[in-house]
Amino acid sequence: MIFKPAQIDKYLKKPDLGIKCFVVYGSNEGLIDEYVKGLIKTVAADIYDPFCTVYINEIDEGLIASEYNARSLTGGRRVVVIKDGTNDLTKMFKAILDGSKSDTLIIVSSTSFNKSSSLVKLAGDREDMAVIACYEDRDEDIYATVKAMLVENGFTIANEALQVLCTRLSNDRKTNLGELDKLITYMGESRNIATEDVLNVIGDSSASNTDDVCFYTALGEVVKSQKAFERLISEGTEPVSIVRALAMHFGRILQCKAGMEKGDTLEKAMGKLTPRVIFFREAGFKKQAMMWPKDRILNVLELLYKCERECKTTGMPVEEVASYCLLQIAGGAAKMAK
Repeated sequence: MIFKPAQIDKYLKKPDLGIKCFVVYGSNEGLIDEYVKGLIKTVAADIYDPFCTVYINEIDEGLIASEYNARSLTGGRRVVVIKDGTNDLTKMFKAILDGSKSDTLIIVSSTSFNKSSSLVKLAGDREDMAVIACYEDRDEDIYATVKAMLVENGFTIANEALQVLCTRLSNDRKTNLGELDKLITYMGESRNIATEDVLNVIGDSSASNTDDVCFYTALGEVVKSQKAFERLISEGTEPVSIVRALAMHFGRILQCKAGMEKGDTLEKAMGKLTPRVIFFREAGFKKQAMMWPKDRILNVLELLYKCERECKTTGMPVEEVASYCLLQIAGGAAKMAK
């Protein structure tokens, strides 16, 4: 079966003994580690307890089968953790799960699996196996991770500092946890984190995404807009996709302006957006909604639609066309922001 976040949380609080094996995979190594540790703790309070926790770092079918069927010397359930699993395990798992009454929990983790991998498909189809996919953290995941870790360690953080911190982190949880550890060490005995503390410790390792381009462009941050655009292009993003994302962004601003014309407050108008503006981008979005007049938004949308047509025209230098369009919009926003 395929586990979603809500099912994972439910399992961690009240394990289902009918599930004999978890396959935890994806590109987010930090999230994989977090889930693996959480699953181990449903069996063993100490994840390194040698009597009930076994770590296997090579695909040795004989060893895996032996450990799966072994009994704990101290009684109770055992857990076998297999790191860097491969599809070579698929056939073996069918055999040992069907042919044994062992209550040992098996956890297989891998960053090389995808949803088409045979072991992932097997786990998704069986009721006694579960699949947990771990991909890049979304904005709300980054925010939740930051809040949870700071609260756990007894820290408070100013609202502005929290926004800066979240925007400087990446989509990889392992990297982010390392950055948060650095910040906690830097704070020493002080328990209140300020913006200056974040700037002193956390480098800007945020992943390139279209939100960066949209917000920088609409706020008139010309240099940052171009850098974010170039980074996306270097990562393989199509220029026309960025242009469309920016058009959708200005469409959302226009939707807010229309709501305000009907009597809504800005906050109420933003609350009607789907999806909602993520917490730490709210201040930036409000500023854009206040600084952009309706007629200029319509002009920007017309410019973006023209740019998209040109990007689809054979022989046009697509990257240059899109880059210049963003430069025009950001430049206009910069003048309004003065």
